[in-house]
Amino acid sequence: MSLIKGIHHISLKCCNQEEFKKVVDFYENILQLPVARCWAEGIMFDTGSGIIEIFANGQDSPNQGVIRHFAFATDDALSCINKVREAGYKVIAEPKDVVINSEPPLPIRVAFCIGPLGEEIEFFEERQG
Repeated sequence: MSLIKGIHHISLKCCNQEEFKKVVDFYENILQLPVARCWAEGIMFDTGSGIIEIFANGQDSPNQGVIRHFAFATDDALSCINKVREAGYKVIAEPKDVVINSEPPLPIRVAFCIGPLGEEIEFFEERQG
């Protein structure tokens, strides 16, 4: 039996209040994630299967670490990417149908964008085979 039940949250740090406001707008108004809780230095958004935690008190711009991207489960990758594009964010991969060559095969549609802190976000839509 695993000690891990799942991913609880992903944490992002903003370098200043202007950046924090932009990031909050992206997750709250563009992606329409509900606020789970907020406090003086941060906010948490509920993705339905985990939390995005955003801090307002980062010190400087960090270098990219080992995490390449995070993926949101969705039933409509095209709508997600259209909302991101309409808001002026960079789309780096248009929605694309792929079959993961696993057993059993997994048909998916994926799309990628760059969020307000430079984070790479995947919209992951499982499809019926």
